[in-house]
Amino acid sequence: MDTARLYLPRPSLAHCLRGTLVRDTRGVMLADSQRFNFFPASPYCGITWFLEGESLELPGGTRGYAAGARQAYPSRILFSGPFSQPYVSWSTGPLYCFMLGWMPHAAQALLGVDPGAYANRVVAAEEVLSPEWMDWCHRVRDAVDDQARIQLIESTLEPQWHAARPDESVPGSQLVEDWTQHLAVRAANSGLGRSLRQMERRIKQWTGMPLRELKGLGKLERAFFETLVAMETGTDKWSDVAEEAGYADQSHLCRQTRRLTGFAPDDLRRRIAEDEGFWAYRVWGFQERVDATER
Repeated sequence: MDTARLYLPRPSLAHCLRGTLVRDTRGVMLADSQRFNFFPASPYCGITWFLEGESLELPGGTRGYAAGARQAYPSRILFSGPFSQPYVSWSTGPLYCFMLGWMPHAAQALLGVDPGAYANRVVAAEEVLSPEWMDWCHRVRDAVDDQARIQLIESTLEPQWHAARPDESVPGSQLVEDWTQHLAVRAANSGLGRSLRQMERRIKQWTGMPLRELKGLGKLERAFFETLVAMETGTDKWSDVAEEAGYADQSHLCRQTRRLTGFAPDDLRRRIAEDEGFWAYRVWGFQERVDATER
């Protein structure tokens, strides 16, 4: 049984939504140590629905994981902003969870949310969203299955996203590095001021993250996919991965990997291969390889 699934949005919403993650461990016997959920730092916003079961937040990310501190979430429908640090939760038992990832500029345009105001935070959705959007969240929750939820999400958002007149020059790739480069060009050509400082202010306003942080996430994402390819071909050397991803050297890659995921590269690679809690890394990596093959 697949305990995790990733659904990518239809092409017309590719620059509005990043994708939908579903975690479903109903009917699967997991030990306490297998019920952690590890996520790297990420520039995306999210709405999460707990459909069945419960998870607890671990404050402090991987440091919270080591300390064992856990606290209840404030609601069964949550909003999360971009994260500049790794994030960890723990499921108390069987879980059925539906997570919708938003591009931060789309969350701002459609939901009216300032991503920066919720950076490194997970809050009750009703604290952030209007009554109309909360009604939509309830309808998504009450849909008969995941496919019906996705259909409802896309049929609602597509006309609104089209009406928002998104920039048609966005890159074809959804990778953080490509998206960040596009944002930098757009910011440099927006408004009256075009200095580097003004460009960086615009990017932080649109995404909730500084340009330097976005570039770091883009490099780490590229290193992740370079590692997956290298592992398949048996040529995985961290020095080669660091060079391909644009790092100054291997030690730079190691420092950034630890900062953005909580683990050193070798430890992270082992955990992705062996640890149930790293299901999100695995499902994203598998889907990107499938997409690359299809392209």
